[in-house]
Amino acid sequence: MADFKTIKPEELDGNVFTLIGSTWMLVTAGNKESFNMMTASWGGLGVLWHKNVSFIFIRPSRYTYQFLEKCNTYTLSFFGAKYKDVLNICGTKSGRDGDKVKETGITPAETANGSIYFTEASLVVECKKIYYQDLEPDHFIDPGIMKNYPEKDYHRMYAGKIISCFHQ
Repeated sequence: MADFKTIKPEELDGNVFTLIGSTWMLVTAGNKESFNMMTASWGGLGVLWHKNVSFIFIRPSRYTYQFLEKCNTYTLSFFGAKYKDVLNICGTKSGRDGDKVKETGITPAETANGSIYFTEASLVVECKKIYYQDLEPDHFIDPGIMKNYPEKDYHRMYAGKIISCFHQ
């Protein structure tokens, strides 16, 4: 992490709605022997139980899900605009079917905690899982939400305590 500077979560610059919803993030779980990453535009950063946290939503059908289930940590990597094509590949192709690292050319690296991030990222948020919950369709107050689930493949929400933040 030679080119990265450690910052506190409270020092994050930028609008979280833009970072996640428009710029997108790469959710990565696993270790240096085996990991997967996927692009996500649903999630959040905030405070829960007096902790700085992230919220991510992953469908059980996604390959990354099995890595999140096995690991205690995950990273959120944010990239500059020139990496939009990389994020598009990571969001439309499955790691089950090919090597996304090889295809995209991004460089995985390991944090001090053993989490995987990418050296090309401009911001990395490393999180330790503290809670999960499966989304229950009976709890959707707005019936319009169901249009996101034509196959009834509801997400699992993970809350992760932010344990480190790096930017370059």
